[in-house]
Amino acid sequence: MKPTFLGLRTVIYPVSDLGKAKAWYTEAFGVAPYFDEPFYVGFNIGGYELGLDPDAPPAKSVAGPLSYWGVQSCETAFAHLRGVGATGIEEPHSVGDGIWVATVADPDGNAIGVIENPHFKLD
Repeated sequence: MKPTFLGLRTVIYPVSDLGKAKAWYTEAFGVAPYFDEPFYVGFNIGGYELGLDPDAPPAKSVAGPLSYWGVQSCETAFAHLRGVGATGIEEPHSVGDGIWVATVADPDGNAIGVIENPHFKLD
């Protein structure tokens, strides 16, 4: 029997200071954590989990898989994240067919992608 894949559910970011990271992500995403323990903090972002793990290996670079969070406006999200202290990696730009992407790094160096994709309905 083959497994049924239901889609991505969780993105976990390694953080050096859980308290500071929790405050930063609360401000950046405008959502308080639903799970808050000394070993892990979890946020529900549009039905998906954004997790902060102080025991995960630190981010080495932006190489490797990159998760993109859906947004209504790529430029607005990019400006907001920069405004709360993220470092710009990739400015908002079109990748064709009405889709826009951008990438920032959080204070721990974790890459956060944002995507404006008219082909996916945002709830």
